[in-house]
Amino acid sequence: MTSSQTSKKQELPPTAWAVLGLLSFPGERTGYELKKWADSSLRFFYWSPAISQIYAELRRLEELGYAVSVRSGPEAARAKRRYAITDAGREALTGWASDTADAGPPVLKHGLLLRIWLGHLADPERLRAMVEDHVERTRGELDAVREARERAADVPEWAFPVLALRWSERRHLAELELAGALLADLREAGARAADAEAGAGSGAAGAAGRQAGGDAPTPG
Repeated sequence: MTSSQTSKKQELPPTAWAVLGLLSFPGERTGYELKKWADSSLRFFYWSPAISQIYAELRRLEELGYAVSVRSGPEAARAKRRYAITDAGREALTGWASDTADAGPPVLKHGLLLRIWLGHLADPERLRAMVEDHVERTRGELDAVREARERAADVPEWAFPVLALRWSERRHLAELELAGALLADLREAGARAADAEAGAGSGAAGAAGRQAGGDAPTPG
């Protein structure tokens, strides 16, 4: 491997390793097939890159010698180009997968909770409706996770992806439990707000003044 390739290897983003990881399982796949597989596996515990990102990473991986591609025919469209991992790619991926120092902490970006955080600007009923919608979406995702896990259960090469899907199933179950608790919290917060509005006085005004003065609601 050249010094230029070594430098690029060190700069590979997680998405590139994820695409190379999809190629590490037996068989050759088109970019479209890789996208479908990411949608039915990676998205449940990491994320599914856009098709444009997949093709960009495939080009990068080919440049590094980590992947190779062939067309199914001289007139075949780009989508018919099939990709496979190389020995060098498998060696690099093995090293990356074994390097636990690179794993890093999980990153949570919960759009619903950002809106709950701004609940003082929203209608309580609307907030509850948003959580209920989230519950329905999560149930749908849970069904999709279980379907993917069942499809992979009898494939020996997918033993470890099945473990990731089992983890994802538990995460979605926990998300449903958290959403149920959040609905209860919203009901309690709504009741407190109604009581405060009914008994508004000097105490409530003083509390509002303290918040307006710049006190942070949480330490830090």
